[in-house]
Amino acid sequence: MNILSLKINNYKNISDLHIDIPEKIICLVGNNGAGKTNFLDAIHYLSNTRSYFNHIDQQNIKYNENFFHIEGKFKRLNEINLVKSSFSLERGKVVKLDDKKHKKLSEHFGMFPVVIITPYDIDLILDGSELRRNFIDSVISQYDKDYLHNLINYKKILLHRNSLLKNFAEKNYFDKESLEIWDYKIIKISPEIHKSRMVFYNEFVQIFKEYYLKISGTDEKTDIQFKSDLTEDSIENILNKNIKKDIAFQRTTAGIHKDDLIFTIDNQQLKKMASQGQQKTFLTALKFAQSNYIKRHTGFRPVLLLDDIFDKLDAERVKNVVNLVSDDHFGQIFITHTDKEKLERIISPANVPYSIIEVNKGQFEQML
Repeated sequence: MNILSLKINNYKNISDLHIDIPEKIICLVGNNGAGKTNFLDAIHYLSNTRSYFNHIDQQNIKYNENFFHIEGKFKRLNEINLVKSSFSLERGKVVKLDDKKHKKLSEHFGMFPVVIITPYDIDLILDGSELRRNFIDSVISQYDKDYLHNLINYKKILLHRNSLLKNFAEKNYFDKESLEIWDYKIIKISPEIHKSRMVFYNEFVQIFKEYYLKISGTDEKTDIQFKSDLTEDSIENILNKNIKKDIAFQRTTAGIHKDDLIFTIDNQQLKKMASQGQQKTFLTALKFAQSNYIKRHTGFRPVLLLDDIFDKLDAERVKNVVNLVSDDHFGQIFITHTDKEKLERIISPANVPYSIIEVNKGQFEQML
């Protein structure tokens, strides 16, 4: 999948941009804060109907403006589509495919997949389990609409159950029959979500390991473990065993919304012992595996958005990353860097066509 052209108006610090994109590898160079990452985020918005960094649309409007508009022409297999995403203070969010408005944003999700790697992704390793569950969900939802539908419904059900538990505490009463209404819905939907996550995990972990070895060039032993309450017990038993705890904490304390991925290297948790280079390698392998996995299940390659990817990697790992992204396993690739000459020295040995866009205070120079 390729992006053939991109228009951006009033998105973050980008006032007015219209650019054609002819090459497989596009390099954006400029100082920190120039707008390189905002350019990548605009592409992510077209794909996912939201910013990767800030989900509050109003805060992504350029200062002193009242709307933003992004549109991109995508070539997917042999088909060309025009995607338009906009948000205004008056009309809210509108997403169109070939000038036809989506009734639900979920209809658009997965149609034009992108995979983004940014310095902020270190939170995937260091922060809580929610980010890692979101990672799983974002990959599966790209190609499985039933999973996305189940996930949306589960979150609504969980919200209602938690609200009821909180109401019990506030009014000092307990209504078993009311709780069982939501328990029944959770018991019905949880096994389907769990099954999809297990199928994903069993295939994904092998792809990830292969990429880690290719990037690192070492024999470091990495692993990903899938942790879920439903692996050990049925959701019905889990809810019954935790009812007193749920009432005390006023929320549902166990279930698929507590699933997690445990990252290890040489049998030690990644966040406790790995170097910055190992963590960056791990994250890059995760995202490359994500791209590969989506390609296997959709039939086309996602666009890769690589924001400051070479930081913290030694020269050998940088070389391995460039060799990987230059072959036919990946589609179109956008790479940001602060140093034009250094980036050219990194990319040139791969002998693949590339273009450079110079970025300065939200302004984008013609491709060189």
